[in-house]
Amino acid sequence: MFTKTNLISTIVAAVWSFLGGFLFWGILAEDFMNNHLGTATGVGKEMPDFGLLAFGCLIQAFAFSSIFRNWGSDSYTPMDGLKYGIWAGILVGFGHGLINHATSNFLDMTGSVVNGFIYIVFYAVMGLLVGLIYKKVK
Repeated sequence: MFTKTNLISTIVAAVWSFLGGFLFWGILAEDFMNNHLGTATGVGKEMPDFGLLAFGCLIQAFAFSSIFRNWGSDSYTPMDGLKYGIWAGILVGFGHGLINHATSNFLDMTGSVVNGFIYIVFYAVMGLLVGLIYKKVK
């Protein structure tokens, strides 16, 4: 559980989670998402709680890396990580995203679909990084 590879992979994935999330949702897609908000207003915070955000990214990265470690065979590659990340992105981006769309008014349908694709790319990169660490660090 707390192997050297898993811990390094967790740190790299947590940094990506924090910075990649900011890049995708805080910079690249911010205007688009703001133009596709649903009728729920005032749900987003003006300033996030960065301590909790970083801790959440760390938990997410640890779970992602640990599941990847137990999911694969004896050899791991960046391509394995990429595939795993794509499936995680589909699970979260479209599975959870469409459930949220069906039960809340946070994003309209267009925003929910685009958000799903962003999640796929986000987790694909995370998977690629995790796979690379598992391939290189023993």
